[in-house]
Amino acid sequence: MDGSVPQQRMSLRYFSVAQLTSVVERSHARLCAVLVLLSLVCFLPGFTSLQPMDRDEPRYAQASKQMLEAGDFVDIRFQDEARHKKPVGIYWMQSASVAIGQALGVPEARTTIALYRIPSLFGAIATVLLTYWAALAFFGRRGAFLTAALMATCVILMVEARLAKTDAMLTACSVAVMGGLARAYLSRGAGVLPRRALLIFWTGFALGILIKGPLVIMFAGLTAAVLAYKERSVRWLLTLRPWLGAVFTLAIVLPWFIAIALKTGGAFYSEAVGHDMLGKVGTAQRYHWAPPGFYLVSFFATFWPGAILAAIAVPFAWIHRREEPVAFALAWIVPSWIIFEAVPTKLPHYTLPLLPAVAIITVMAISRHFVGPHRPAAKLATVLIPFIPVGLTIGLSAVGWSFDGMPPFRALPFLVVSSLLALWAWWLFVKNRMVPTLWAGFISAAFLAIGVFGFAQLDLRSLKLSDRLAEVARNVACDNPQVATLGYREPSLVFLTGTNLEMVETGAQASAFLQQGGCRVVFVEKRYEGEFRTENERLKQQPTLSTRIQGFNINSGRRVDLAVYATGF
Repeated sequence: MDGSVPQQRMSLRYFSVAQLTSVVERSHARLCAVLVLLSLVCFLPGFTSLQPMDRDEPRYAQASKQMLEAGDFVDIRFQDEARHKKPVGIYWMQSASVAIGQALGVPEARTTIALYRIPSLFGAIATVLLTYWAALAFFGRRGAFLTAALMATCVILMVEARLAKTDAMLTACSVAVMGGLARAYLSRGAGVLPRRALLIFWTGFALGILIKGPLVIMFAGLTAAVLAYKERSVRWLLTLRPWLGAVFTLAIVLPWFIAIALKTGGAFYSEAVGHDMLGKVGTAQRYHWAPPGFYLVSFFATFWPGAILAAIAVPFAWIHRREEPVAFALAWIVPSWIIFEAVPTKLPHYTLPLLPAVAIITVMAISRHFVGPHRPAAKLATVLIPFIPVGLTIGLSAVGWSFDGMPPFRALPFLVVSSLLALWAWWLFVKNRMVPTLWAGFISAAFLAIGVFGFAQLDLRSLKLSDRLAEVARNVACDNPQVATLGYREPSLVFLTGTNLEMVETGAQASAFLQQGGCRVVFVEKRYEGEFRTENERLKQQPTLSTRIQGFNINSGRRVDLAVYATGF
């Protein structure tokens, strides 16, 4: 009888796990609740404490802040400069988020970066849930859940969920569109789509245009063109009610597009199309240049922990390319990916809206037992599963030691656990236990998010230059000081210190700024300090050296030493 007790406990444990899984899978709502919980664990650590990440995030946030300051919700500006690069959608969302925060009494709401990030958080969660909805056109509930969980835990979505930019919300809109398009293609014999699918499709289409212009049109248009060529017909697109949808889209996007044309005399379009979009296609934005193949290489980091499994699934996609579900996913990925690789300007997040289709093919291949240790070189290749958390554990420890004199001790337990779980995922793969491999990867990603975003970034004070400078400016012994900066020109400093921050070009200008009288603070980078002091001696003024701020500027890739001078207190 004693020997039967462990066996009874073991069977009860397995029965409970199986029963719990069965109960959760009975309902879309329950599965979505689990996905939201997983998303929050991956997206929330560090959401409020991570500093504004130069350069794009504070540019978006500052432009939204200036909308609130000026009461102008048509034009988009960064200080005195017109920011005619993207449509207005994300700025409206960020402004609304901050306005609600102010109404609820959040202190210093307009310089609280977390409020500007809320639309990105909602966009990332919506991406996960809409990936589940889109994947239901290809799988049952379990397959759709695993597909969405791959998105919730992938590195690039975890990053974009924390940044006040367009990309998380654009991805949500794109997945809404592609989920509707998949239903139109895969169920084209039915002749009609449910109203809910039509509403999701056209709402995603309209909001996608209002957030980032033509990209959502490109994703849907290229996919539809490839499939129409394959079918030698476009009749299946009629189930999307295109005429009614076009009217709906124009009703949403046209008012602002007309208003900005009238407001700027057409300058918005010449800047957005002529400089921003064509600049990416041409050579105007060389500082983001990368060779073709950049996205294939970076994919193994951006889509971790699912990337290596997706790579193993590539032959499956080729073998089954004529099957309609696989054909749709490939039409979603391949044409747009080729364009992104061909365009000289490259950033890792550009391919984010294509990753749900990658997740669909990956889960499809796993469900058909194609992905496993029996594939050529798969056992060796899946060593890449622990590569990201192990690499980050070593890399962040080295960065902390080099810049701040100590490793990020608070983060290390979580990073180590993440690494061990990733190693376990690799061991499970070798044992051909594919679904447990996925789950080990999901949990590893959650611990990685807590370690990197929740704790490691808190300890890397040398990277928080703008935060530290703004804190010094707030704590000078006078109210509302006028602030200028020489040598350090990051947008995050504008966002944190105020729209009126002056960016001077020379030591003479910095000295002249202080001479204007009143309470004034100027940040002077060390390479300009000799010129600045010489000019002060000539003008016979002696500003007080309040403190020095030393750190590392991620964008310039160099160490920075800034002196803080003040007058008038």
